[in-house]
This record gives sequence, C-alpha cells and structure tokens, in this order.
Amino acid sequence: MQSLLKILARYSNFLVFIILEVVAFLLIAYNSAYPRSSILSTANSIVAWEYEKIDELGSYLSLRQVNDELSQENAMLRNMLTDSSFFANYQSAKVVQMTIDKQHNYLTVNRGESDSIYRGMGVRNAEGAVGIIRTVGEHYSIVQPIINTASRLSCRFSKNDYIGTLEWDGKDSRYARLTDIATHVDAAIGDTIVTSGLSPAFPEGVPVGVITECQLKQGDSYYTIRVQLSVDFRKLKYVELIGNNNRTELEELNHGLE
Repeated sequence: MQSLLKILARYSNFLVFIILEVVAFLLIAYNSAYPRSSILSTANSIVAWEYEKIDELGSYLSLRQVNDELSQENAMLRNMLTDSSFFANYQSAKVVQMTIDKQHNYLTVNRGESDSIYRGMGVRNAEGAVGIIRTVGEHYSIVQPIINTASRLSCRFSKNDYIGTLEWDGKDSRYARLTDIATHVDAAIGDTIVTSGLSPAFPEGVPVGVITECQLKQGDSYYTIRVQLSVDFRKLKYVELIGNNNRTELEELNHGLE
C-alpha cells in the first residue's frame, strides 16, 4: 500500500495533467458541433465495421448450408433431364478429403452403402467428369479421380465422335493426355472432349476438357494431345454420384466373358 502511495505521489502531476486533458476533450466535444459530429461519425464507422464483419461471419457460416442445398438441387434437376432407362439416380455428395499432388490421388465423399452407393459409380460435378468410386464404406466412399496415374477414361471428340483414352501423367492437376488418336483424325487446339458413353460409369457427353496442345511428330502414328480438364480439382467441394439402372445386367454379362 505504501509503495502504491509513493508511486501516486511521484507521478501526481502527470496524472492530474492527463485528467485535465480528458475533461478538456469532453468539454470541447460537448460544446462544439464539429468535433462532436466527428467523434460520432468515427464511432458510427467503427460500429458499422463491426456489424459488417458480423454479417460476413454469418454469411460464411450459412454458405455451407446453401452449397449443400444447391448441390442437392443440381442432382435433382439432372435426374429429371437424364434418360432414366440407363443412367439415373444422381446423388449429391460433399468432398471431405482429397489429394491432388500425388501420383495416385484420391478423394473421399460423404456417401456410402447406407446411401445405396456402389463400387464403379461415376462421379462428376457441374463442370464435368471427376472420377470413379473404388471403395465403399457404410457412410463414406473413396473416389479414384481422373488425376490418378492409374485412371483411364474413354472419351470422344464432341465434333466428330472419334474415340480416345484420357490418361494423367502425374504432373499437373489441371491437365491430362488424350491418347490413341490416329493421324487421320481431325484434331485441333480448342476441340472439346467429352465422355464416350462406352463406360458403365458415365453417360455420353459429360464434359472432360478442351485441347490446348496438339502435336504430330514426324514418323508418329498418333497425336500427342494435351487436354485442359473441365474440373478444377483445387476447388472441388461438391460432386454428384451417377447411378446406372442397368448395372446388374452389365456386370453379369461382363462376368460371363471373364
């Protein structure tokens, strides 16, 4: 206590000065219109900024729900537009885990056996083809995306229906290679590549990408083609899982050929 009194006594003049300054400031603000309005304006600005940040936080927290609803609506609309005799039962799902910088990338979605998900289902989003489901658990499934060096996707040119195979070289998640395109095929930069429909995983015409490089080296029988993928895997959050109504019959026929 004595130490506190000594400190107060030592700095008493400074403390009195500070108190007088505060009182003078308040008197000026109260009696002068301009300083008072300036202070109120500053205070209002601070309050407005706080409300803006609170609103942004609320919007961010509600954004997840909005995205979930939009994904479900997209799946429902695609079900209505798709030929139900073959492909149907689009289900929305959220990506909960993913890699894009490995040779064998994968992603995990929050749908599983309890949602009637099965191995071999195609996976897409609003932009195009994503991959194929390889492992199914009770509530989650693992997808092998097209940016996996083990992936092969049957594709075709949208302009002339020539068929090739999409492969990934393990380098850049934005690009893949289109192989098996012979030299007599009309191929050029800017051509659109879509799924061929020859796989039970995807219907025909799902966007895959656009050709950005198309080279033909002397003596080669096939083009060297680079495709910029329609799907940006760095931003992938929501997908749609594609069911095939004829899956059982196709599996039985393929099993008979083995």
